[in-house]
Amino acid sequence: MLLVFAPSKLFACAACYGANIDAPMAEGMNWGIFTLMAVIGTVLAVFLTFLIYVIRKSEALEAEAQKKFHSPEPVKV
Repeated sequence: MLLVFAPSKLFACAACYGANIDAPMAEGMNWGIFTLMAVIGTVLAVFLTFLIYVIRKSEALEAEAQKKFHSPEPVKV
């Protein structure tokens, strides 16, 4: 509900609000945003890689257990 009644100035970026987009402060803010995006992207990629590793390791262990315990043994008569 607060977003509906918020002033429109709260939603404006530096370029839309009328600030100088070539100012050092705007450039620094852009570099900060790109740096945070790179850090977050790297962390998410590492986390995804770890999850894929764990899933593959689990599947390999499950397949080995299935082969070991459910292999048909010759029936002696």
